[in-house]
Amino acid sequence: MIDWRSAALDAWRGARNGPTVTYGIIAACGLLFALSPVSGLNPGYGTGDGLLAAQGAYFQRWGVIPAELTAGRPGALLTPLTALFVHGSWLHLLGNMLFLCVFGAMAEERMGAAEFGLFYLGCGYVALLGYAAAHADSEQTLVGASGAISGVLGAFLCLFPRSRVTSLFPFLFFLPLRFPAWIVLIFWFVLQWLAARSAGAGPGVAYLAHVIGFALGFLYAWARYRVRRGAREAIRWKGGGG
Repeated sequence: MIDWRSAALDAWRGARNGPTVTYGIIAACGLLFALSPVSGLNPGYGTGDGLLAAQGAYFQRWGVIPAELTAGRPGALLTPLTALFVHGSWLHLLGNMLFLCVFGAMAEERMGAAEFGLFYLGCGYVALLGYAAAHADSEQTLVGASGAISGVLGAFLCLFPRSRVTSLFPFLFFLPLRFPAWIVLIFWFVLQWLAARSAGAGPGVAYLAHVIGFALGFLYAWARYRVRRGAREAIRWKGGGG
């Protein structure tokens, strides 16, 4: 006979102890995108020119516009947070959420749910703010969770450099190969840095936000866990030595 009460309690404990923030962010981004005029799933936005107008208004309202942010437009300081939950296409959404799912779970387990949630939002906010500061005159709308997820990647590199991840590299004919995380993530960061140096302020991927987010995530994890852990171990060693 199945003890349903015990099974339900075990499931609740598993959900409570699992990467709830990571999965919650994925669910929130997916739901908001499905309800938005960008997904094409909400018939309330109409079709044709009406749909295009709704999409433009959606990005203008919830995305980051550097020129308005640096000019101090009322409410603009909140847009680096709202933009983290807005995506420009299905491909944009699925790519970001795949990275978050792969790397976010272990980072959240190491940090804890509350710290990870604040860390994610903080990295995303500062990454978009930094991009806006570097392109202060741009009126191109910026949306997406890439800056925050880049922070997660940076933290993962610091916390789990020897973990192995499956990656697809174009020059290796897209074969699924497993590499240590430090190789994959450093390679990814170098690509973002090179792209940021050559990218302008026009439409496209905000590579600079990726670079800023990644650096913030790595430095935070290094200062929060590596440095403090080393200090604690040194204190214990001195104490043990009399």
